[in-house]
Amino acid sequence: MNILKKKIRTWINRILQDSHNHFTCHLPGNVSFFSSNTLKLFFSGIQIDSEQLNRLKNIPENAIVVYATKFKSHFEFLFSHTRYSESKLPYPEIGFDYKVFIWQSVPRILRTLLSYIDYFFQNKSFPDPYKSGYIREELLTGKSAFLSLVEDKAFYRRFVKSETDPLFYLIELQKITETPIYIFPQIMSFGKNPMRTTPSLTDVIFGTPDNPGRLRKIAILFKHPEKIIVEISEPINLKSFLESKEVRERGSEYQSLVLRRDLLIRLNRHRQSIIGPVLKSREELKESILTNSRFQEFLDNYSKSRNTPARNVRKEVNEYIDEIAANYNIAVIRVLAEIVGWIINTMFDGYTVNTDGLNKVKAMSLKGPLILIPCHKSHIDYLILSYLLFNNNMPCPHIAAGKNLSFWPMGPLFRSGGAFFIRRTFKGAALYSRVFAEYIQKLLGEGFNIEFFIEGGRSRTGKLILPKLGLLSILLDAYKKGACKDMIIAPIFIGYDRVIEESSYLDELEGAQKEPENFSQVIKARKFLKKKYGKIYIQFNDPISLNELFSEKEIQIKSMTSKEQNALCRNLGYRVINSINEVSVVTPFSITACAVLNCSRIRFNYERIIFYVDIYIKYLNSQGAKPADTLISDFRTVIEQVLDSYVQRKFIEPVHLEKGERSNIKEFSVNINKRPAIEYYKNNCISFFVPAAIAALEILKIESFQFQASELHHGYAFQQNFFKYEFAYNIDKTPEYFIRKNIKAFIDDAILVPHPTLPDTYNITSSGLNKLKSFAVFLKPYYESYFVVLNYLMKTERNDIDAKERVKRIQTIGNRMYKNHEIERKEALSKVYYSNAIDFFNNKGIKGSDEIDKIKFYEDAIQKYLSFL
Repeated sequence: MNILKKKIRTWINRILQDSHNHFTCHLPGNVSFFSSNTLKLFFSGIQIDSEQLNRLKNIPENAIVVYATKFKSHFEFLFSHTRYSESKLPYPEIGFDYKVFIWQSVPRILRTLLSYIDYFFQNKSFPDPYKSGYIREELLTGKSAFLSLVEDKAFYRRFVKSETDPLFYLIELQKITETPIYIFPQIMSFGKNPMRTTPSLTDVIFGTPDNPGRLRKIAILFKHPEKIIVEISEPINLKSFLESKEVRERGSEYQSLVLRRDLLIRLNRHRQSIIGPVLKSREELKESILTNSRFQEFLDNYSKSRNTPARNVRKEVNEYIDEIAANYNIAVIRVLAEIVGWIINTMFDGYTVNTDGLNKVKAMSLKGPLILIPCHKSHIDYLILSYLLFNNNMPCPHIAAGKNLSFWPMGPLFRSGGAFFIRRTFKGAALYSRVFAEYIQKLLGEGFNIEFFIEGGRSRTGKLILPKLGLLSILLDAYKKGACKDMIIAPIFIGYDRVIEESSYLDELEGAQKEPENFSQVIKARKFLKKKYGKIYIQFNDPISLNELFSEKEIQIKSMTSKEQNALCRNLGYRVINSINEVSVVTPFSITACAVLNCSRIRFNYERIIFYVDIYIKYLNSQGAKPADTLISDFRTVIEQVLDSYVQRKFIEPVHLEKGERSNIKEFSVNINKRPAIEYYKNNCISFFVPAAIAALEILKIESFQFQASELHHGYAFQQNFFKYEFAYNIDKTPEYFIRKNIKAFIDDAILVPHPTLPDTYNITSSGLNKLKSFAVFLKPYYESYFVVLNYLMKTERNDIDAKERVKRIQTIGNRMYKNHEIERKEALSKVYYSNAIDFFNNKGIKGSDEIDKIKFYEDAIQKYLSFL
């Protein structure tokens, strides 16, 4: 009998390899052929972005990788094991508190069963992978693991039955090893539908997208696998976590509780960055705003001060909320996404986006609500941005739209897409103003992202409009009052090869009234679907965290006076405009427009345009500007294509040879009536050239082939101030900085050479003079516009004439001066330039002909500069 027992024991030990360490929590990489291929096929429809996978590569080679999900899910564990194994990345083999049985190989299943039975007969209990040290040894040999933070009866098992907490176990392991443990929070969402305060019947029966039941998972996997979103958050380095000030002096139990809290917060924020916060109905939103104690106090005071019954005030508030509030509807957003995708593919040749910038914005959204601030060139802007975010697993933002867009039937549609409506002015509407501010605070408090256009309206000139600070001020005030812990500002450039509103912008610049938006315009817009408008360019600059910015600048916003906060708001507004300008894409159409308008000859050929384009591209490269991809690869070919397009659009015209003329070179001339339209595209990239234009003009003004850099400082500062209503300058840089930077760029292009012996002295090269003029001439239309306005002011007495009537009179003077050849550029006859010039001269105290000395000073200055242009 003993011999038989020994033989059985020997046989069991041989099968178990002298160890009871065979657990169902371990799914090895070499599973059976059937299991491996079945799982690969099963999960093949689920896509995961390569950018997400890159996070797994940016850790030390010897690190222990642990994936953490919110809810327990064998589906996610098996997916991670299969997909990461396929991608040659650390894949989880150890599942903390998981039992994986059927996917094991048959020999391993039998060995595990035998191990459990044998161990039970010997110890009257089942083997524990924690107490046996099995999990510790497997992790230390380089295997990866998978754990869940929330599961049924977890509290009872850990705090009543004293079972091992995986996080506690990992903390204890980290304390005895130098090998860093990285915990990667992982999200798997079965759709983009935001959570609602009241779950639907489908959610009750089949589970929510956040935590779906088995049937819902399988149904989505086989029917719509593209709806399954898998993303990985930034990891927590457990070694660094344990050294942090908050927990380093505490015990492992406390540390595990804090770690669990931090992981859950990170997972919840990440999920919110994909599907958005919990969605409340309009009625819930109204009730939440109206029952706010701070707002209640305001309403009581308002009612008493106006001697108006409280009931009437509340009725008015209710109407204002209806006028303002969005009616966010994910079903409508899905339909709109399909429509916008079709429009983009029909009207445009696709779009390009800097995915690195987008990913930075998405990562920062985990810290607080995003304030998305794009430039505004077209009605397509808010469509393309929401479409882009939706297709990149981010919630569509709530968009501030002008009340003029609330017309039927588009208004309700826009509301469903996330638009909320704002009046152009709050003057005389104290109650409306407060209701709007409360609505903004509520959106931020709930965690919604907000999009608005800091320019106020679409740019009619092609360059960025100086910031309108009303909504930014409301957002800053909400941040100051604690509506959100942090606010992330994301400056965004959206540009086009061609804008669909080109002709209407041209009409408005020449004095036509803007046509109010209405449904008939939507019907007429069908004609645009037959045209191709080139590419759309979207660039995200680095997002700005207000917490980080204020900490860096040592700004204490909560203790600021109203005046100080206004200055901060203005500073922030200009910072945003400059951030958008920094990432503007220079398109082939815009740089060709620069060359065509700045060309010094009435007739020009292809090579002449290439000469100018080459100068400008070299300068752009020196400034780190972002040219379109086509300009990088082969700009000569693409410029030729743009010139052909300009001919088709009648921007330029082929020159027909007169009798007796012979030439094999094709020449062109600019269509005078189209110069303002070409100016629009030139202005798309003018922000890059303004510093060079000012510096070049100051060099030309010296009227010598040799100069010192210090001679440029005063004039540069004067011109910068002169055009302060036209261009936004970098508030952190001085004129001296820009002069040094542009002198270096001019030296690199052989425009200037440093003097061999004299310090800070430079000589203009023989070819440099014409190149300097090619930069300086960017400013000619602006100087001519300001000269027109100055002529109006020197002939007009100071009065309180209506602003629109004043511009009309200036336009009449401008047209006369153009016909009399007192000014040369038709694009100078711009209503926008005139308005900016009026603002500048009024700011300097010039409001009529009585300011003779000031008028004379600026007249001489303008004529002096124009003499070099």
